This record gives sequence, C-alpha cells and structure tokens, in this order.
Amino acid sequence: MHSVPCRHSPGRTALTHRPVPLAIVGGGAAGLFAAVAAAAKGLDCLVMERKARLGSKMLMTANGRCNFTKDITPGQMLADLGEPVSSFAKLAVEKCPPSMISAGFKARGLKLRRMADGRIFPESGRAADVVHVFGDQLRDSEVPVLSNCPVVGIQPVKNGFIVAAKSFTVWARKVLVATGGASFPKTGSVGDGQEFARRLGHSVEPLRAGLVGCETRDRAITAQAGARHERAAAAVIVGGREVFRAEGEVEMERWGLSGAAVYNCMRFAARRRLASFELSVETPAGAWRVPRPAPCPLKEAIVTIGGVSLAEVDPATMESRVVPGLYFAGEVLDIDGPTGGYNLTLAFATARLAVESVCASLRGGFMV
Repeated sequence: MHSVPCRHSPGRTALTHRPVPLAIVGGGAAGLFAAVAAAAKGLDCLVMERKARLGSKMLMTANGRCNFTKDITPGQMLADLGEPVSSFAKLAVEKCPPSMISAGFKARGLKLRRMADGRIFPESGRAADVVHVFGDQLRDSEVPVLSNCPVVGIQPVKNGFIVAAKSFTVWARKVLVATGGASFPKTGSVGDGQEFARRLGHSVEPLRAGLVGCETRDRAITAQAGARHERAAAAVIVGGREVFRAEGEVEMERWGLSGAAVYNCMRFAARRRLASFELSVETPAGAWRVPRPAPCPLKEAIVTIGGVSLAEVDPATMESRVVPGLYFAGEVLDIDGPTGGYNLTLAFATARLAVESVCASLRGGFMV
C-alpha cells in the first residue's frame, strides 16, 4: 500500500494498492540473506517472521558462536554434501561460494576467525554479531520487517499471491518461502513452510532428524557422561563393514553420544534411510559400538532432513515447478549438509539464487 498525491483534492492523499514485488516468509538465515540480497539489487521486499526476534536459530548455532560457512572450494563443499543435495545445490553454491559469503560479512564490518579446519566464525565468538549484520543492513536499506507475524496461508491469485497473517493479508507478486525445518520449534522452525507447500500441491519428503545425537543405555558410555574428546572418530557399520567415517568431537552424555563426528554419522544414516546399522566410536579413552543407535527426537536436531521435494523445484532458479512465482530457500527444502558451516552456506546460497531469479523474472517491472 502506497500513498500518492490525490489529483482531485490538493493537499490530501489517496491510497492506491499494488503488490509488493517479493514477500519473504521467514526471518531466519535464508530469509534474512534473501532480504539483504534483494535490497542490494533494488528489489522491494517484505519479511514476515513468526517470532519476535529475527535469526533465532542462528543465535543457537555452534553453541552460540555461529559457524556460518567453511573456507573450502565449492567443489569440496558439494562433494561433502553428497547426493542428492550436491546436484541440486551445485549452481547455487557455485554462484555464492564460501569465499563470497565470508567476503560479504567482512565487507559489512564483521571480523572473522578461521579455524584450522576451515570453519569460519565471527571473531567475537558471538552469533549475535552475525545477526546484527543482517539487522543493520535491513535498517539501512529500509526493508520492512513484520515480526510476531505467523503466516497462516499462501494463496495464488491472478496477479501474484495473497499471503495471509492472522489479522491481515499481503498482496505479493512473488513469494519466497524460507521458514526452515522442524527442529528447535521454539525458534520458529515448526514445519509451516512444508505445510504451505503441501497445500499448494507440492510433495514433501518426510521430516526426520539429521545432525543429531544418539541414545543408548550402554552403561560403558553413559557412565562417562560429561567426557568430551576433540580428537575422536565415529563410523557407520552395516553388515560388519564400515560405510561412512567422520572425524571430530565426540561427547559422552547421560543419555548417549553427541558431538560432530556422531552428528555426521547419524545424518549419513538418516539421509540413506538405513534401517539397521551400528555406530562405532573411537576416542583416546577407548572404543565402543552401539547396535541400532536411536536418534534423538527431531525437535533436538541441528538440521532437518526432508522437506519440499527437490524434483519439484528448479535448481537453476529455486522456483516451484508446481506453482509459478513461488520460490523456496534453505531448510524448508529437502537439503542438508554435515555440521561445520555447510547448512548456513546452503541457506545463504539458495536464498541468493532465488532473489536473482525473482529479479530476472520481474524484469524490472516492479523493482522500485
């Protein structure tokens, strides 16, 4: 809604209606990156976030330190992601590689810290500093943000979409759904974006825990609760054969095992829907095997596996193949990666590609 001079009544104004070029549903990693990218391209947009605070889940990542990317080549990142994610995300990651992401934050005043393995953090070790970069950019670009604003429906209409909140609607030319997965629901990731997609005719792959710890009653493990081993490894064993191995941190918990090496193994098993496997863990203090490890609940997972089917989204544009003008970015899609900056990189890269595609589609017609 815009105010323009009224020709018939000097000194007064009349209200005219036209669609916002892009409505972004979700104010997390993908939604914020999309909004900043849109502002940089001169594309008017509106962010609608269900929680009071933007970037809630980012504030929790890496124990509040926010490992937002990894200093590796696009090729290495894609190889580490594995299929089917790597093929789908190839163009997005190549057009928005880790080096570009790091350079973008650095150019906006964020001091960075590179770990020996390539993980990139804010130098301060505070995730809030990353979120503040987004907030500053949105403020300076005068991008409107509606917080405490859960979207309840998205309806295609002749000239775009009606995006409905509880007490009002927004008319948008294009819509980008960037609502995240379904883990840590208190941060706003409640699976609503997947439900919007389903109502609009999309297939949605079952949501399940990706990067997550495993539960066990093995007293040899639980009795060591609190022990943390940084130089450790975990492996997925199927039929007596090691099919995947991850090195990194392993932590002993009162309920089982956690840590990067365990998370990556559990992701491997979940992505491949392994019905039966063993988890082998090796630490300086000893080695253990957990038969049929039970993943912790989805609500506790770092990342969600499952989401909007990749077959129904164009990887060259992030646009729906089912509903023209509807775009997706980030964890609402069936994309995920290992721990260590991969998932935020995916969110940023797919968001940027979606915004580029919206700009190309609109051809400047609403880019005011």
